[in-house]
Amino acid sequence: MSLRSFTLLLSAVAMLVCANLSSASESFVLSEHCPPSFEKNAQGQCKLVNMYQMYDSIENKGMGGTQTSLPPYRDGFTPQQIDLGRYLFFDPLLSPNQTLSCASCHQPQKGFADGLDRSIGILGEKVKRAAPTLWNAAFLQRLFWDGRATTLEQQAAGPLFAADEMGNTPEQLLNSLQNNTYYPDMFKQAFPASQKIELAQIYRALAAFQSSLISLNSRYDHYAHGYHQALTEPEIEGMNIFRSFVARCSECHTPPLFTNQQIAVIGTPEPAGLPLDVGAETPFHSEKLKGGFKVPTLRNIVKTAPYMHSGVFPTLREAVDFYNKGRGHAVPEGVKMYIHWHIWEPNLTEQEIDRIVDFLGALTDESLTPAIPQRLPSGLK
Repeated sequence: MSLRSFTLLLSAVAMLVCANLSSASESFVLSEHCPPSFEKNAQGQCKLVNMYQMYDSIENKGMGGTQTSLPPYRDGFTPQQIDLGRYLFFDPLLSPNQTLSCASCHQPQKGFADGLDRSIGILGEKVKRAAPTLWNAAFLQRLFWDGRATTLEQQAAGPLFAADEMGNTPEQLLNSLQNNTYYPDMFKQAFPASQKIELAQIYRALAAFQSSLISLNSRYDHYAHGYHQALTEPEIEGMNIFRSFVARCSECHTPPLFTNQQIAVIGTPEPAGLPLDVGAETPFHSEKLKGGFKVPTLRNIVKTAPYMHSGVFPTLREAVDFYNKGRGHAVPEGVKMYIHWHIWEPNLTEQEIDRIVDFLGALTDESLTPAIPQRLPSGLK
């Protein structure tokens, strides 16, 4: 072999090695580690660990008591499934025109909501309702404002294929992922027994990621676990008003999740010019649920303005004041609603309303906010 031929051969080998190294560096290797607050068991599943698991029941603790147990929750996903869900959640590839991701309406910096009265869908128009927070979604027994879904997988499928939200189709979604350079291998890492990408895997990965969004380490939680210096005097005063049989806030927004997960008819007004949203009446086919919506969690509530299903109240104080104005005061004339029995006329003072708002600020905990991917398999921003 001539020196020139040998030199060309070395150059070709070097280029091949560089290409392989470049390919390896650009691949997506899913995490083998569980997110913070989860421990991996012998089966390779991520299991939630937190101090509320020390408590056995909400019974005999007092209404709105602090040391209360959590309801059943979703965990048991693998680290790879959670990490795959993280990439999918932030990737606009999941919409047909590649402009919207799940994170478009559920932004980490805005409490996994979007700061809008009603979210904007793929058509560039506002959809029917506001985007609810996803914090502590693992604990929720009903999802969507009208409670129509009972699993995180059902919830994941809803926006993907809603014509006014992400507007995709199952066929196009599968085609986009299967023809991507990286996603087939990533799905293989998360679901090694499967030979191809399936819709159920997409839903499960998104459910896995959402189940990792845990917020249970606020200053209120420090107080609940015994460190009473965690709250200021105004916040403690607000907590006592919140828990009192006068304000009765904790009867629906029950600690530690600050929701009782029920559908409640409270007579929330619609923004000017919008028709009445009948809410849970539609999926449950029940006139008694006309105007009924799922009681939302108050975790990270200061991050998720504006408030209510239609974002009708710009500030948290206005939302609290709505409850103080009396039972059914905003129900449109001529409309029959079966207002929830907990809603009455507490006649709180302006100072007491301020103290409740102070207390709600102590429910903020974003310490387990997941990392936003610096690079997506689709190459999109």
